[in-house]
Amino acid sequence: MPILKQIETDIIQAMKAGQKDALSTLRMAKSALTNAMIEKKKNELDDADAVDVLQKQVKKHQESCEMFEKGGRKEMADKEKAEIEVLKKYLPKQLSEDEIKALAQKAIQTSGAQSPADAGKVMKALMPDVKGKADGKLVNQIVSNLLKK
Repeated sequence: MPILKQIETDIIQAMKAGQKDALSTLRMAKSALTNAMIEKKKNELDDADAVDVLQKQVKKHQESCEMFEKGGRKEMADKEKAEIEVLKKYLPKQLSEDEIKALAQKAIQTSGAQSPADAGKVMKALMPDVKGKADGKLVNQIVSNLLKK
């Protein structure tokens, strides 16, 4: 089932179950997906586009959570964390650091990278394998560390 359809189904279930927090998060996600459809002038988003939109939403919530924690607003940070957990149900399983390292080492070998200056070649080879499954900053950090050695 496409992600947008799944979210619409889950909105109905959350309404019936009286889950107000999950309902507001799902409505926000649906709104973001609908806005992306309008922006791209499409009648429907494929799952890859939907994953991109939801990852951006998760990233926004993570940044908000960090800000709330720095500001001493634990209750707001907890709310953001709960919303992140709702959104993560619709995203592919994230790769661990060890899995990313293994993929990065393989990409380094296939691209023939020798130094940190070759990081772009490695990232170009690696990103199709990890897109949607790992944070780009983490991947870049791992590649940089491997190339420094």
